[in-house]
Amino acid sequence: MTDSDGADVNNFGFEYITTAAVVSTYQAGIGIFESLLKEIKELSRKKPDATISASKVKIINRVLADLLTFLKSEPEGKYLEVLDDEALPQMSDAVLIMVQFQSAIQSFKVRYNRYVDGSNYWITKELLAEWASNGGPDDDEG
Repeated sequence: MTDSDGADVNNFGFEYITTAAVVSTYQAGIGIFESLLKEIKELSRKKPDATISASKVKIINRVLADLLTFLKSEPEGKYLEVLDDEALPQMSDAVLIMVQFQSAIQSFKVRYNRYVDGSNYWITKELLAEWASNGGPDDDEG
């Protein structure tokens, strides 16, 4: 069902809808991001003023850039940026930037992941299309 502008209005009442591709990127990056954040926090506790090596910045920025592909369009996205790879940041600066990403990631999950009929679902265009063709959520999905 569409409205007069041709937009899909059969969204089952969900205000926020993403795509399966975005969820896939989220799922691919979240574990690596959390591991990197844990490691940088630990290094920061030992030497908060130490400068991060260029190779560490490169590794971290690859993950942050992946996350930015979908986070930049979220409300929190305007506050996010990768680490400066020319003026290498201190550990404490990297932690601050990465914690901003962590907050945005948590907001993303709260916005698009819902508990429906006994299961958690990522609310995606693809899922809603499937529900529209099947008549609604199915407890075997998730």
